[in-house]
Amino acid sequence: MDEIRKYFTELTATQLEQLTQLGELYRTWNERINVVSRKDIDNLYLHHVLHSLAIAKYVQFKTGTRVLDFGTGGGFPGIPLAIVFPECSFKLIDRTAKKIRVTQEIAAAIGLTNATAEQKAGEEERGEYDFVVSRAVMPLPDLMKIVQKNISREQHNALPNGLICLKGGNLDAETRTVKKVVDITPVGNWFEDAWFEEKNVVYVPM
Repeated sequence: MDEIRKYFTELTATQLEQLTQLGELYRTWNERINVVSRKDIDNLYLHHVLHSLAIAKYVQFKTGTRVLDFGTGGGFPGIPLAIVFPECSFKLIDRTAKKIRVTQEIAAAIGLTNATAEQKAGEEERGEYDFVVSRAVMPLPDLMKIVQKNISREQHNALPNGLICLKGGNLDAETRTVKKVVDITPVGNWFEDAWFEEKNVVYVPM
């Protein structure tokens, strides 16, 4: 939690309490259903929670913003973002039932009322959202094809509606075939830890 407090100094007592609860909840659930690598569970806050919150450094969602977390796994980046943006609504989807169960249970345990989780493939999701967020689920062109149907034409934010992904490594091959302007921002712009050195926030307006 120290990593979160360091970079997010405006959080309320409720938000801090919800974020604090994640540590024990994920550790307990992960012993039953593996949603985070077992050797990585000790790095939950740095590698998963703080990494997810890089999106909150990239954009400040306005009240009422609707966000789809595509391929949420065990709730990343959706759960940390829903905590930080309580006035926005989040839908978290994943095709794996046991991962969605963990996500639902953790959201309920911390009293997260602005997020719902559902077992569903991205191709099946028909709702419209201001933004789709994702964490290294699939190559960017493939993801864009699936989620373009989910991007609303109504604009509520200074940043135009689109896709915001967390991705690592060299992205030249992925972005070469994307005709729209892709903005790639190193996560290291906000977070000092060396683990973030090759991590990026990738934004595509759609």
